[in-house]
Amino acid sequence: MPHMRSYSIGRAARLLGVSPDTVRRWADAGKLPTHRDSGGKRLIAGTDLAAFATALAADSGAADEGGEPYTSARNAFPGIITAVKLGDVAAQVEIQAGPHRLVSLLTREAVEELGLAVGMEAVARVKSTNVHIDRT
Repeated sequence: MPHMRSYSIGRAARLLGVSPDTVRRWADAGKLPTHRDSGGKRLIAGTDLAAFATALAADSGAADEGGEPYTSARNAFPGIITAVKLGDVAAQVEIQAGPHRLVSLLTREAVEELGLAVGMEAVARVKSTNVHIDRT
């Protein structure tokens, strides 16, 4: 059985899409368990981080009074539109969602109906029958 990985506050912050200070506040408030290595550095067990990330996503994923939609697509990437390329029939929209660049091909009509433009906030929702995972 492989050794369970632990994550530094900074790495956990990058994985959760928040600042290291936010992760420290969660840890200090007892919301995210930590332990210290032999050098005194605060670490988060991989299983604890995974459970926290799942709970965090569930808390922010439900529809609320602010109009967030209910959807069966669970992979939501909120970000900012960085490029819109219009063709005669098709269009390409790029969204930067934290460290992730997502590119969507859709109809020109859909882009125009949604009023999509560079600089707007948008959410890319991904639902796929094939998901490839690389171990890092």
